[in-house]
Amino acid sequence: MVINKNILSTSNLSIGYATKKGKNTIAFNLNLSLEAGKLIAIVGANGIGKSTLLRTLTGIQKPLDGKVYLNSKSIHDFDAKDLAQNLSVVLTEKLPPSNLTVFELIALGRQPYTNWLGKLSPEDYQKINQAVVLTHIEHLLDKKCYEISDGQLQIVLIARALAQDTPLIILDEPTTHLDLPHKVSVFKLLKKLSQETDKCILFSTHDVDLAIQLSDEMIVMSEENVVQDQPCNLITKGVFNSLFKDNAISFDGEKGKFVIN
Repeated sequence: MVINKNILSTSNLSIGYATKKGKNTIAFNLNLSLEAGKLIAIVGANGIGKSTLLRTLTGIQKPLDGKVYLNSKSIHDFDAKDLAQNLSVVLTEKLPPSNLTVFELIALGRQPYTNWLGKLSPEDYQKINQAVVLTHIEHLLDKKCYEISDGQLQIVLIARALAQDTPLIILDEPTTHLDLPHKVSVFKLLKKLSQETDKCILFSTHDVDLAIQLSDEMIVMSEENVVQDQPCNLITKGVFNSLFKDNAISFDGEKGKFVIN
């Protein structure tokens, strides 16, 4: 028996913006599939539409055409609470100033499940503790969020998404503003989490070389089309060769990375 591990899919999806002059289409006829246990990266040049795609996949922005299905149900048929129990989102915006501790920030991930008083149940504490252990941040729990580094905060936000306990986690540029060691640390953590929790983790990134090395699949956006496949197949097909319109940079298929000419 074949088990369907598909969590999110799109059917002839067109993304973009409706304006007074008509539709500004960024990409069209997208038939994407996100499966459990996979780490999937979205890459492309600046302004190509990565954030627009993420907003459309998460239901924040309506598609110009086509459908987005989450667990075989149209994403626009979910109410806010049900959607928050099936999909968690980690954005790059700075947190507003607050005196929240790291533990309290992670506990916010349980809001879709708590009663109207917001009281944590034994199950809530269990999910929070699991998230903390998986991300190895026990030593940060009592610190205020403003007392930790950007890299540590990114891990804490991932822990909050884990505590939310959804089958799909979507992250918008999770390694922005991080140095190389912290970028690698976040990428490796996401890879480990997708394997150990069987969740699908989708993220956008500018770090194409790292995504090639660590992702199970990639969604590559260019002006010509949008392609989803395993990194090795994308390299073989020459998909990365035309990713950037810059003669100073080219993709070396043998090395599997971009080089400066």
